[in-house]
Amino acid sequence: VLRGWPHSYAGFFADTGAFLMKNAKVKLCLQASLMNENLLLEDCNPESDFQDWSWQGNSLMNRGTQSCLSVVGANRVQTSPCGSADYTSWDCSNSLLSPLGSSQGYLVANRKEVTLNNTRGPKAQWQDIADRSVCEEKAEQDRYFLAALASTHVYDQAVGNATLALGIDQEELEWLLWFFRREDPSTWNYSILLLSLVAMILGLVLLAINIVRNRKRKIHMYREAAQTTQQAELEANQALMPVQEYSPAELQKQEPVPQDQKPGEVVVQWKDGTVTSLYTE
Repeated sequence: VLRGWPHSYAGFFADTGAFLMKNAKVKLCLQASLMNENLLLEDCNPESDFQDWSWQGNSLMNRGTQSCLSVVGANRVQTSPCGSADYTSWDCSNSLLSPLGSSQGYLVANRKEVTLNNTRGPKAQWQDIADRSVCEEKAEQDRYFLAALASTHVYDQAVGNATLALGIDQEELEWLLWFFRREDPSTWNYSILLLSLVAMILGLVLLAINIVRNRKRKIHMYREAAQTTQQAELEANQALMPVQEYSPAELQKQEPVPQDQKPGEVVVQWKDGTVTSLYTE
């Protein structure tokens, strides 16, 4: 229903009626430039959207740039936004393309560019990749358009059934069909881009918090280790102090040795300080 709805015919034909425009003389295809509005003649590449053209009524639209083939000035040909002041309608006859309602000449391949010229030879003849005239592509698309117009009553009936089933009026349903038929992913792309940006910022914030916490934890562990080491050293020093106070060297200095003591004699120092021999003679 969305594809066949009358307001979506242009988008439908742009998808199904695309073709390559190959010059009969130089055997190169007409290609639109993404960087500017110039036209190029390049080797035919069916995979390139910039070589895909489609008839939109009497205009030729490029799928890659979504712009139309237009005439600027006397004989210069380029692409311009469809519907702009430079928008050009084309008359197609016997593989020849000429501006509609003008006597400027025909679209001619000249080396690596295209211009308008009064030449009617092979340089002015344009074909598709199967060597069919681009005029046949236009006639075929016109037949599709007439067939679609003849079958609009089927889609009107479908819309009426959907209106009854959903309980909404036809105008609102048509707006919904138009909204979802646009196939414009810009809103979705911008939403995903914004969500990705928010996720990246949140990830950076969490990473910064984690780094700060790890640094603080390492500093705290280092301080605890330093305090433990200092406490152990202090306890060891306190344990060594009595031993140092009563070392044998100091004891020998403190205890008086009788000068008249004989070898083998046992002496006793009493509490009052007197020293006597244990075994007298």
